[in-house]
Amino acid sequence: MDYFNAFWVGGLICALVQILMEKTKMMPGRIMVLLVVTGAAVSALGFYEPFAEFAGAGASVPLLGFGNVLMKGVKEAVDEKGLLGLFAGGFQAGAVGTCAALVFGYLASLIFNPKMKK
Repeated sequence: MDYFNAFWVGGLICALVQILMEKTKMMPGRIMVLLVVTGAAVSALGFYEPFAEFAGAGASVPLLGFGNVLMKGVKEAVDEKGLLGLFAGGFQAGAVGTCAALVFGYLASLIFNPKMKK
């Protein structure tokens, strides 16, 4: 049942984003920022943990999950460092995922030899 919940919740998130892309004039970058901010807001309100418990990877893999990671990092850093943690916490929490995306993207570009569009 866990796989089924992850599949339909992740699919629903992707379908809603696709509808948003098709029916509005929002650019993909703005939609991605909207997803991260929504994940952070849902996390700040305390609803993300029960949602992630129910949906598993369907909730944690999309950009909503990245917003949750950033918010958790900020909360922990503020508890430890005070106001300075507000600025440092998100960077520390999101560093591993961001670094992995850069490294694997670079490796993929070496393997698959991308070409510039003309």
